[in-house]
This record gives sequence, structure tokens and C-alpha cells, in this order.
Amino acid sequence: MATMTLPFGTASVYERTVLELFHEAGINVNGTEVHDIQVHHPGFYRRVLAQGSLGLGESYMDGWWDCPRLDIFFTRLLRVKLEQRVTNRIGIMLAALQARLLNFQLPGLARRNVAQHYNLGNDLFISMLDKRLTYTCGYWKNATTLDEAQDAKLDLTCRKLHMKEGMKVLDIGCGWGSFAKYATEKFAVEVTGITLSEEQLQLGRELCAGLPVKLKLLDYRSVEGKFDRIVSLGMFEHVGLKNYASYFDMVHRCLKDNGLFLLHTIGSNQGSVTTDPWLDKYIFPHTLTPGLDQVIKGVRGRLLLEDLHNFGADYDKTLMAWNQNFTLHFGDLRHHYSERFTRMWQYYLLCCAGIFRARKQQLWQMVFSKGISGGYVSVR
Repeated sequence: MATMTLPFGTASVYERTVLELFHEAGINVNGTEVHDIQVHHPGFYRRVLAQGSLGLGESYMDGWWDCPRLDIFFTRLLRVKLEQRVTNRIGIMLAALQARLLNFQLPGLARRNVAQHYNLGNDLFISMLDKRLTYTCGYWKNATTLDEAQDAKLDLTCRKLHMKEGMKVLDIGCGWGSFAKYATEKFAVEVTGITLSEEQLQLGRELCAGLPVKLKLLDYRSVEGKFDRIVSLGMFEHVGLKNYASYFDMVHRCLKDNGLFLLHTIGSNQGSVTTDPWLDKYIFPHTLTPGLDQVIKGVRGRLLLEDLHNFGADYDKTLMAWNQNFTLHFGDLRHHYSERFTRMWQYYLLCCAGIFRARKQQLWQMVFSKGISGGYVSVR
């Protein structure tokens, strides 16, 4: 990864360097376009050059700069690959070394990682998500609203799994039970869902009351039993590269011989062992968006890839809808969340929207089997 040599000297040197870099992306400081930024603190320039994405995000949280349309700002930055030129190289090298030597997703640590994000408060997610509380990418092919897009995604997922009445289904990373509730109501199956978030579990059980749904506080490594279908929507990013083998071993062990497994995950264009420093620190600790080669290596010798569907561009629309909901309902959340948290959360949603709009990350749905007789019929 190419990095730029940081200038040393007066503050004007730092400022000039940042202005030149932003100019390459068509961004002006204190300009009038919606993607231009307004700088409020003179230390902004040095902080960004010294700390890369971490400095950019933290300085925004601290109110050092603003931008009317963060999503467009990030799309422009990423399309000219500025993130590869302004980075804390030493910090990234240390993070990569830690990722290679340590396993941050062992059972005890995994629960702590999940708690930092998913236990923030159900009121936050209720204000932001669709009516079913589906915290994964929607499918917008024929949808015009977030509710429609999430229902379409859940329906597509069930149809890809060729669900039939009476089947037993395992949902790895069940969230608030949106998939479990949809699948049992629409396809008359029985669902066992697992999560590491106590907040999700409590509300999920309330939402699925009276249905053939069992939600459990359980690590995927401890799952027992056999299932006709297994699904995982937006959980694989939390598994960690060192645990891919044990993850797919569990799926292979628990999937019936004629069963199907659907993996829904964010994917990276280029495989890595680390995530963005700001996202790692504030949003999703110790997560990894895998490269396709990393997924295939992890599943090799265990399952057969039957189908691969990329609708990553739909995550841009989903994130923008989440941000619109969060902004609309922010007044109801003020007593629970600080101004700095609010800036952090909107930065997260709009930064990620820019990432997907620039096509730097994808959303993959993969269907696997143990090699079903006669082959698999793809669904779109």
C-alpha cells in the first residue's frame, strides 16, 4: 500500500498538503458544494495526515469539521484512492501483526465485541431500522421503501434456501429475530436462532412470542443438532479469519446431507487481515470483511459453493435509509445519547454508504451444500 511522506514544518504545510489531496477528489475546504468540508479547528490538517482514517473520524466526532453530504464526500475520496495515501502506516502494521498472532474472536472476547455495538440500546435500532428490525442489507430490485427492501431480502433468502413447511432452520446471528419471524410466518418452518447480544435476545423473544422460534444466547461453536437449512445474515464479519475453519466445521456438522446453507456477508474487493482503524475502534471491534478467496479457502473441503449473488450497491440505499430514519427520530433519543455519539453514528452510516457507492465493498449471498443430488436451482 502506497503512503505519502508526512511533511514537517509549519501548520500551513500540513494545510497545503491536505488541500492538494482533497482537490484531486474535487473537494474544497470551506467551499460551497455539498461535498465540500468546513474546517473549524486548525489542528485538523496535521491530525488527518498523522492518523489517517482514525484522525479524520475522531476529528469529525470532536466537531473539528463538518460536511453537508458526508456520503458524497467519502465516495469522492474513495474513488481516487486517497485512503491509500494518507494512513498511519505504523498503526496498520501493528494491527496486522496482532491479527496474525492473536485471536480476538474467542468465545469470551466475541461476546464483548458484540456487546460494544449491539447492546447500545434497542431504542437506537428501533428508531433506525425497518419495522422488522432487520440490520442487514436490503434488496432494492423492486422496492421503493426500506420495509419493502427488507421484506424482499428475507423472501429472497428463503426462496434461495428452497424452504418447505416443517423444515428445521438454524439462524446464526439472529439479531432481533426478523428472519426467524418472517420464515416461520411465511414458510411454516421451525427456527432456532443464536446471538451473543442480551439486548437483542430479550426483545427478539418478545417479537417472536407464540411462533415456533427458539432464540438462544449461544456462541456458534457450541451449536448442536441437525438442521435442514442454515442461514447467517450479517454475522460472518464477526467470525475472524482465524476462526473460519471452526465456523464452517460447525455448519458442516449441523447441516443435513441434503441441506442448504446461505451465507450473507459484506465482502472486500481485496482480502485483508485488518479493518479500518476508525470502524474497528468505534463501531465494529475486531471484525473483518473477507475477501472472496478467504471465504473459499475457509470452506474448502467442507462445503460446495452452489450460488454467488452480489448486490452490494443495495447497501448504499440501505444505509442512506437508516441514516434518514436516525435523523428523523433523533429528537426521541437525545436523552440517551450524547452529541459526540450522534456525530459518530451518522459518520458511520454515511461513511459506509460512500464505501459501497464507490464499490469498495460488496454484499454477497452465497449458497452452499454438501453436494445435493441433481444440482442447485439458482433464485433471483
